[in-house]
Formats: sequence, C-alpha cells, structure tokens
Amino acid sequence: MKTDVESPKVVRWSLGKKLAIWASALVLALGIAGAVFLKLHSRKPELLPPVSMDGSVLKNDPDPQKQQPIADVTITAVSGSSFGETKSNELGFFRISIEPGVKKGAPITFYFRHPDYKPAELQEKADGQIVIGHLTPLHEPTPETPKGPLTEISNIVVRYSIQTTTEDNTGSAVRTFQVVNKGNVPCNGQVPCSPGSKWKAAVGGITLDAGVGNRFHNARVSCISGPCAFTRILSNSLSDDGRKMTVSAIGWSDTTTFLVEAEVVHPMVSDVNLDLYPVIFGRALNFNLPPEADGLSIEANVNKEPVVFPIGPDLCLSWANCKVSVAKDQTKSYRCELKQGYEFAK
Repeated sequence: MKTDVESPKVVRWSLGKKLAIWASALVLALGIAGAVFLKLHSRKPELLPPVSMDGSVLKNDPDPQKQQPIADVTITAVSGSSFGETKSNELGFFRISIEPGVKKGAPITFYFRHPDYKPAELQEKADGQIVIGHLTPLHEPTPETPKGPLTEISNIVVRYSIQTTTEDNTGSAVRTFQVVNKGNVPCNGQVPCSPGSKWKAAVGGITLDAGVGNRFHNARVSCISGPCAFTRILSNSLSDDGRKMTVSAIGWSDTTTFLVEAEVVHPMVSDVNLDLYPVIFGRALNFNLPPEADGLSIEANVNKEPVVFPIGPDLCLSWANCKVSVAKDQTKSYRCELKQGYEFAK
C-alpha cells in the first residue's frame, strides 16, 4: 500500500544538504569581507607635502653683538622617517625642506655640523617659527698677556672710490624732414595707406648722428606744418649707445613737415672718493661697501700717528684680521678683529 509521507532517511539528507549550502555561503561571505578589510587596511598612508622652515646659524656668545653669522654649516632635520638637509649661506641663513612632510606641531631634530665648530643639535616643532642655531668654536683663541704696552688704534676711516658718469651738454640737434604726399588719392590696396586703408599715404624720416663719444638726450619730434591731423609718428628710436637717432612718420593727406630736436651730451666717467666710519663692537670693527666700491683702504692713527693701509684682495691689515662676505646684491660686509697687542682707543 503506497503512502505520501517521505521516509526519515530522505528528510535527513535534504536537511544536511541545506546546512552544507548555508555553511559554504557563510564561508564565502566571510572570505569576501576579510578580503575587503585587508584591502582597505593595507593601503599605504597618504604622504604629506614637504615642510619648509627658515633659520640662521650664529656663533655662540652671550653678547648679541658678537653672535656672528656662520656660513657653510650643514643642517640636517629629522622627524620620524622625514628628512631634509641644506647649508647656510654667507649670512648664516638657511631654508630646509623636510620630506615627506610632517603634521603641524610634530617634533623635529636639527643637527648642525661645521669643521671649525662643535656639533650641535636642536629640538624644535613644525610650527613655522624661525630656527636659530648657535655653534661654539672648536678652538676659542685664548687671550695672550701682552709683553709690552698695547698699540692703540684710533680715528679709523674707511676710504673707497666709485665710478660715476656725468653728462656734459655740448649742444643740441635741430633738423626737419618732410612727408611728401598728395591728399584724397584712393589707396586701392597699394601700401602705404591711411588707417582703414582708404587713402594713399607716404612715409618719410631722418637719421641723426651725435658724433663720436656723444649721445642724444630728450629726443622729441612733432609735426609743424601741413595737414598734421592726418599724420602719425611711426618710430622715434635711439641706438643702444644713444649716438644715432632714427625718426619716421606717415601722412595720408598733403605734404607735411616735421621738426626733430634733441640735446647732445658727452658722457664722462670719473672716480669719486668717499669716506665712511666703521662701527666697533668689542675688538672688531664692521662696515659695508656697495658693489661698485673700489680702491679700499683704511686710514687710522697707530699710537697717534696717521697711517693709510691699502686693503687688497687678500685683506691684509697689520693690526687686524679681516673677513668679507658678499650678499646676493653684491654688497660686501667686512669684519676686522684686532690682533694681539692692539687695542681700540677708549
């Protein structure tokens, strides 16, 4: 006799199959979720842009007047895996770029190295403030006890010369020229034409020479007769040395006349001697010279006797050791420290 009820064996097999399918789906879902998690968390952190910081390196001294800038110092900056390196210029200034960048306020360690100074390090934060490093010389000169009376240096004057150019007015140039033309003639595409290409035009001009060693100054040109309203100045130019002047004009009515005028000058180069008084801090004198300065000398009283000391390229001075630094604009900064056995007058 048949029945519609399934056997227990068939029911158990169907349930087991369903559980297996569910388990497989669960494992697959967990695998996908794990892969997504690993992919998201395995991405490299985004790098910050480089951080730039400015600073200066000075000689370590309790007296601010003796804290001289130090050039050619190697500066290294480290913050975690970020790094930067640069050198100071003749003014002690440096700008260092730290890559990759660091967050604002992050600690940065600066290391300063120079063969004539003790190594130094400085802890700062990435907050945009100016970094000032102070270095101590490896060998501080020890003052010697003078064996005799000190030589007194007084009344110091720095002398130098610069070249200046003056212009001597030697006369003037006055000339005229014409633009010859007939008015109310259609252009018909035959250049030169009037503005708008309606009327036939003509061009005229003149070239003047100021002579050897001379140049024109305040050159000017104007229309003085004829239908000037229908003219235009095309050019009014000087040669590179100013010796020659070329003028041209166009007219599209009847003939016009132009006047050209200019002063003729003769440039003369001469030396001007100048004096300045250096600033004295302790045992050093300081002064600056413009880029065009030449013929440097120092006049001083040595034990009240006036002596002139020419200062050549080697900066030789019998009573002081001098150094010079040159800025970007070519200004020269001098510093001369007294040798042993000398003193500035009180």
